[in-house]
Amino acid sequence: MAVKVRLASFLLMLAPAVWCATEENPPTLATGASAPDFTLPAVDGKTYHLADFAGSKVLAIVFTCDHCPTAQLYEERIKKLASDYHDRSVAVVAIQPNDPKSVRLDEMGYTDLSDSFEEMKIRARYSHFNFPYLYDGETQATARKYGPTATPHVFVFDQERKLRYQGRLDDSSRVALVKRQDARNAIEAVLADKPVPAQKTPTFGCSIKWASKEEGRAAEMAEIEKEPVKVDLVDAAGFKALRAATGKVLLVDFWATWCGPCVKQFPEFQTMFRMYRHRAFDLVTVATNYPDEKKGVLTELDRQHASSRNLLFGTTDNYALMAAFDPNWNAGVPYTVLIRPDGTIAFQHQGTIDPIELRRLILANLPDDDYIGIKAHWSQH
Repeated sequence: MAVKVRLASFLLMLAPAVWCATEENPPTLATGASAPDFTLPAVDGKTYHLADFAGSKVLAIVFTCDHCPTAQLYEERIKKLASDYHDRSVAVVAIQPNDPKSVRLDEMGYTDLSDSFEEMKIRARYSHFNFPYLYDGETQATARKYGPTATPHVFVFDQERKLRYQGRLDDSSRVALVKRQDARNAIEAVLADKPVPAQKTPTFGCSIKWASKEEGRAAEMAEIEKEPVKVDLVDAAGFKALRAATGKVLLVDFWATWCGPCVKQFPEFQTMFRMYRHRAFDLVTVATNYPDEKKGVLTELDRQHASSRNLLFGTTDNYALMAAFDPNWNAGVPYTVLIRPDGTIAFQHQGTIDPIELRRLILANLPDDDYIGIKAHWSQH
């Protein structure tokens, strides 16, 4: 019976991935086909066309994105590809094909950003992209002409802009395991006017988020709004327990209903909870209101659909409760603390937070689970 239960659970987890893989996708551009034209805005403020790269003997177009962990692990390799071939008449261009409204929050457990144009600009600055980064998420017209199947997916064209290679950049998302530099091999062959060793390879990464997947994001939000919301009173012993090692990254948000900045930034914490909760992460919100103000606190939590763990000061002795959690906390909310799995403090801040910086800190402290390499990626930045 136990084996059957485990098998059933596995199939349920697999079902969304199977659905993504079998969803109808546009055909991938065939070897020898001409590069389709495009007119796309880029993060550098320019608008690019295919003709803008006519001076290069080779054009490599990489379809990639912000949110995908595989794409993140390839960012440095794409940058190196651009720098290594910059003086060899090779243009490297990246196109973001995803509809940002189709990216679910539970698909963002390994990222600080989603795939909107504004978020692309942030990622390009943060990661110091040295190649044009173009946005196709509005209409996805260019992606439908090229037919990428996952992010990242590279297309290599010769000087006549005939497709000579399409597929993966190399054969492993983990740099240490790479044995075949497929994209580089194709570029070298085209530069030498030789046949490409392998004209097509499979891709592996996150599926393209076509606009048809917006329904999935809407369904996710509908389910979130159905999740129960409650608040529990907490005493000094409860606060001391919060500081203990849990094996998880714990984010604690101290707030109050009467604190305007607290209420304004509260949705950011709930978004982080929904992004990272399937990993070794938890969020606890603590209302510093008095216990007899519980009704108002619960009203605000309901309005925010706060299905995280929510606590409320259990006594009117605010100072004793504050000292139980942090003897050095000198009053005032909002107050935010990020606790590592071993119970040590990774971040504490009194005042409003920068949500993107906080997400990056979370990612840098989350232990690698089912995607080894992401913690190192975010720790190195």
